[in-house]
Amino acid sequence: MGSTVTTGNKEEKTWGGGNEPMGASYGKLMMWFFIVSDALTFSAFLAAYGFSRFKFIETWPLADEVFTHFPFMHGVSAPMYYVALMTFILIFSSVTMVLAVDAGHQMKKDKVVLYMFLTIVGGGIFVGSQAWEWNNFIKGEYGAIETKGGSLLQFVDKEGHRVALADFAATLPVEREQLTRNKGKWFMSEPALPTYSIAEVQAGFKAHPDLLIRTEVIYEATPETKVDTKINHDLSKFKHKTVLTREESELRLVQAAHVVEGANLVRNEYGSKLFADFFFFITGFHGFHVLSGVIINIIIFFNVLLGTYEKRGSYEMVEKVGLYWHFVDLVWVFVFTVFYLV
Repeated sequence: MGSTVTTGNKEEKTWGGGNEPMGASYGKLMMWFFIVSDALTFSAFLAAYGFSRFKFIETWPLADEVFTHFPFMHGVSAPMYYVALMTFILIFSSVTMVLAVDAGHQMKKDKVVLYMFLTIVGGGIFVGSQAWEWNNFIKGEYGAIETKGGSLLQFVDKEGHRVALADFAATLPVEREQLTRNKGKWFMSEPALPTYSIAEVQAGFKAHPDLLIRTEVIYEATPETKVDTKINHDLSKFKHKTVLTREESELRLVQAAHVVEGANLVRNEYGSKLFADFFFFITGFHGFHVLSGVIINIIIFFNVLLGTYEKRGSYEMVEKVGLYWHFVDLVWVFVFTVFYLV
């Protein structure tokens, strides 16, 4: 039995309107409780990211170099353009959700249907875009070498432009075999073999004297820096990675331990492994929230089509799912800021 409250000379259910905290219904108040608790969770994740970022600030990947892809524009560097477009679409879907809630207050079913449909489309595009971005991040673009000490070595030309392993790696007549269950008495797992072996990368580097190695250490260009003057001149306005001389590059390449292609939870061709770990976890967790919101919106959308809320005389359910959707959009603003802008 529900508890009751006495108002004047009559008794009402606690959540029947006689004692609504802050004028909010039970459903809305529970949604606010959920939002506050989830906000604390995201805050903890972002705080951990911020701590790691500033602890390893000298070796953290540069977002402008990581997120450069744009659909149907292969080979064209478009840093942050697609991420900005994704953000705009998600924020616009928040606008359409506001319009859907407003139409619900006015009991205009057709407008609620239209705006909820646009919200669902916007959320679906965002989730699809995030999956596409994950695919590019996992697959990688240039490739790199990880040394025995765990440092990352990337390859550039004399102008400082990144060079992919595929552009210079040699082809050596050495057979490599993937270890599988049926090839050993005791089963051992082995990650997928990279496209090129360390020997092929080293041979290709030796055959291309115009190549240099870039480390993951960020620095500001100074006249004393041991890099080609042209590189210094071209990149002096920006934060960029340390480029070694040819002699230093050859010495560092001798320490090669792994060929790295793309990013995963173990290795990351763009720089610090922690960056990839946080990227997968935080954007994945947020993507799960967006996907959940899209599914909930679809359910509410069909209820609106069936006239469920019109019969109840209230579109409060649209308002409740709207609160969740606005929260998801707001969280993305913070995720976008710390991962892509800072």
